[in-house]
Order: sequence, then C-alpha cells, then structure tokens
Amino acid sequence: MRTFVHLLLFAAAIAMAAGVFGPLVGSVDARNVQFDDLRNGFASGRTLDQIGSHSGSFVTSLAIGLLGVAAVVLLAALFGSRIIGWVGVLVGLAGLGLLAWRLDDRFDHELRDDWRHLFSGTWGLYLVGGALVLSLLLLLVPRERRLPPPPGPGF
Repeated sequence: MRTFVHLLLFAAAIAMAAGVFGPLVGSVDARNVQFDDLRNGFASGRTLDQIGSHSGSFVTSLAIGLLGVAAVVLLAALFGSRIIGWVGVLVGLAGLGLLAWRLDDRFDHELRDDWRHLFSGTWGLYLVGGALVLSLLLLLVPRERRLPPPPGPGF
C-alpha cells in the first residue's frame, strides 16, 4: 500500500473506535444494541428511548463488534494488508447495514416522521460510517508500481 493509504487507514480506525462510544440514532448507542436485538429484531413494546436507556452487557453488544472492526482496520493499516482491510470494512458495513435493517423493520414510521430530530447530534454514526466509507475508498487506491531493477554491468 502507499504511505498515505497507511496513514489515512490508521486515522480512520481511530475515528471509528471513537465513534463507537457516540450515539448512533437518537439516544441509542452501540452499547445499547445487543446481538440478540440484531439477530431477532427489537422487541415490539419498546421505543427508541427505552432502547437508548437499556444498558446490557458490553461483551454482547454491537460496540464490541464495531471495536473489533476498528482493530482489524488498524491492523490492516499497520501491516499493509489489503485482505485484512477488506474483511474489516465489509464486516463493519454489514454490521451497520444489519442495524439499519432492524431499526427500519421496527421503527419505520418514527424514523420517517422524525428523522431530522433522530439524526441530529449522532456523531457516533457519522464517525463510524464515514470511517468505513473512507476505508473502503482507500482500499480501492491502486498499489505502488514496482520498478524493475536497473540493468547490471552485463557480466
């Protein structure tokens, strides 16, 4: 990878890790969304504010998954591995896509009617999503061309 790709991937991984602790939608943090909620959907009797005030186990929350993605992108930046970077970016986009699908499945009308209020101040979503998109674009940058060695004396 090129040097600027390493540096920007490193910065994107740090921004992604910081964004995990911010609000994603309204008052909902990644720490409030459990893997069971992503797998089975959100309970029908709960509102977004109730999900935002729910404090579950950190180990079984979306935050640990997104922190893992940030660590994988950081490793890709440190070692220059495009394959590791692609794995991290695709898993991160899949996690955010699954969250968006489950939120749309349960809170469709609330998101459509009050989207301006719900997405104001969601700096966590902007940092995580922006870092993932930036990482995706950086992984599309072509590799450096290797120049052939200069010709020898001809022995």
